[in-house]
Amino acid sequence: MHARALAVPDAWEFQPKLFSDDRGIFLEWFKADVFAAATGRALTVVQANQSVSRKGVLRGLHFADVPPGQGKYIACPRGAVLDVIVDIRAGSPTFGAVDAVRLDEVDRRTVFASEGLGHAFMALTDDAVVTYLITAAYNPAAEHEVNPLDPDLRMPWPADIEPVLSAKDAAAPTLAEALEQGLLPQYDACQVRYAELRLDRR
Repeated sequence: MHARALAVPDAWEFQPKLFSDDRGIFLEWFKADVFAAATGRALTVVQANQSVSRKGVLRGLHFADVPPGQGKYIACPRGAVLDVIVDIRAGSPTFGAVDAVRLDEVDRRTVFASEGLGHAFMALTDDAVVTYLITAAYNPAAEHEVNPLDPDLRMPWPADIEPVLSAKDAAAPTLAEALEQGLLPQYDACQVRYAELRLDRR
């Protein structure tokens, strides 16, 4: 497995090595040492989530208050999704930066989005399964959304797929509105949180 930093700081893509034969395939979809070498921290899993989506379903753009925030290690074991991470941290030098990775059952890539980053994905196939390893438990009061169709974000959603959103996501504010309303994580608070989680500080 090898890691690659994404254009959005504090987010990474991981590419596992696939071993295939006439029985099928085997892969290591998470390795603690590779993760730690790339991110400088351990992945402490507090909750594991899974979603199943039909083609076109767009989930996000979601984030949680920092601290503690929610780091997410994301895989797509069946079907395919376009996974998108956005720097929504108020005060970040790369505020508004977007990067996307296709997660699917072919290459078996995974991504990690650190606390404070926005995360969304669109299902590119029917019955697309997404699995998340989460660093903090779900807390409805601390969860927020930015509209994933905000034109100012220039999200790379496929033009030939009609997006299907929940009522909550469709009604979410734009990034500019969320910033004005004080909903977004603060970049400085995120940096403090990352420092707390670094292995060399433990």
